[in-house]
Parts: sequence; C-alpha cells; structure tokens
Amino acid sequence: MQSSPSQPLAGRIALVTGASTGIGRVTARQLALQGAHVYLACRSEARTRPVIDEIQRLTGRAAAEWLELDLADSRSIRACASRFLDSGQPLHLLVNNAGLAGARGLTRDGFEMAFGVNHLGHFLLTDLLLERLKASAPARVVTVASRAHRRAPAIDWNAVRRPTRSLTGVREYAVSKLANVLFSAELARRLDGSGVSTYALHPGVVDTEVWRAVPGPLRPLLKLRGLLTPEEGARTTLHCALHAPASESGLYYARSAVTAPTDRACDFRLAAELWRRSAEWVADIGQYR
Repeated sequence: MQSSPSQPLAGRIALVTGASTGIGRVTARQLALQGAHVYLACRSEARTRPVIDEIQRLTGRAAAEWLELDLADSRSIRACASRFLDSGQPLHLLVNNAGLAGARGLTRDGFEMAFGVNHLGHFLLTDLLLERLKASAPARVVTVASRAHRRAPAIDWNAVRRPTRSLTGVREYAVSKLANVLFSAELARRLDGSGVSTYALHPGVVDTEVWRAVPGPLRPLLKLRGLLTPEEGARTTLHCALHAPASESGLYYARSAVTAPTDRACDFRLAAELWRRSAEWVADIGQYR
C-alpha cells in the first residue's frame, strides 16, 4: 500500500509499549490515524481492548492488535518479541513508551523495579527486534525518557541489582531515565549507516498512570507542577516518530525540539558501559530462565 499525504504511514508497522493508557494510548491512536498498523504491547488484554476498539472506530479498519508484554519479566519480553517476529511483518517504528515511577522492589529477574522495567526491559525488547528493524529500514526507535534524568548524577551498578531504597522511588526513576537517554545515544552509534534512527525524549510532566505507585500523600505535589494531558504529552513522541530528521539520530528532544541533556547523559564511555552490562545481564537471564 502506498502512503498518501493524508495517511503518510500507510503500509507501515509500528509497535508501542504501554499503549493501553496515557501517552502510549494517544501515540498508538495517532499513528493508526496516520495509516499505520499498530501493535499495542501491554500486560492486560482487557485494558487494551478499549483502545483497539477506539482505533477501529476512528480508522474504520482493523488497524491495531494486542501483544502481551510485561517488561518486568524477561520471559514475557522474549515471548512478545517471538510472537511479533513469527508474524513475518516488517517493523518500521518501535516506541519504547511504557514506564513506571514510584514502584518499589525488584523485577522478576532481580533488578531494581524502575531500572528493570524502564531501561532493561526495553533494552531487551529492542535488541530482540533489532534485526527486523534493520531489515525494514528506514525505521525508527523512539524511547520516552524524562527530564528527571537530570537528577541522576551517576548509575550505581550495585544499586540497580537491589530493591528500591528510596521512599518515593523518584531517585531510582531518575537513574532509569538517565539510562534511557544513554541507551538511545549508544543505539544510534551502533546503528550508524543502517537506516534505523533513534530518539530519546522528555514528554513533559504528564498526568498518566506512570505515577500510580507514588505514595498517595505525595501525589498532590505532582498536581502543583502543572501536569500536561496525555494528548499534550504525546506531541514530542509523535514528532520524533514522524518528523525528526534522521540526521538527528541519537539526540534528546523536549517540546518537539532537540534539547541538550546533562553532561552525564552525553558520556559516551558511560553509555558504552551501560550497554555492555545490559547485554551481559539479559544474556545471563536468558541462560537461567
């Protein structure tokens, strides 16, 4: 199917994680309206079904389908990737959108919850889909990070293997978002010349369920920060997915424009070390699961 000005993504395939609510829901809906066929990778089919029905109603076609995905469990991630790859479909756009803040504890694979879900889960999913993305080029990987990465001065390699220690989980969330920015930049370096471009972004502080695990007494403080709607928050994701130049691969966006992250997020050696450790961790998990 050829694209048209009204549907520039006709014939294109997208996969969006965390698409049952918030920014992910808006992103999936808008990509479908642009003509894409969208896979919604989420934990719950029951919670995803209303989004699929909404997309079909708006587009007049079966433009979306559910893939089961729990980013806290490497077995689920591998199964999700396998189901998509077995479909034989190309993959033109991967949106690493899902995330959590304020959750405490460990993932099923033994990593600090925010780091394990927000970074390591998406690292594994992207890695498993990478050859399909390259074969489908031009393609894009868009990772929803956050300006919260500015609060993370470093990555404690031991702390990411222990349960969440802070009361709010915000400190650990910041580390996971620093990892998102570093991952996107390192991915761009590794994909140079492949036809796959990558982008990390700050969506704004958005009123979504990502904050559902923050302790109740602290939630009013979030409201005072002027939370954006999911529609507003999805704008930068959609800009990176649809309009950002391929020449800006690996860069960090906010308000739909290239923005300088922290110096730590520009540390090439740290990005390479994060990649090395992440690759070793997911390989080790694969051997024992």
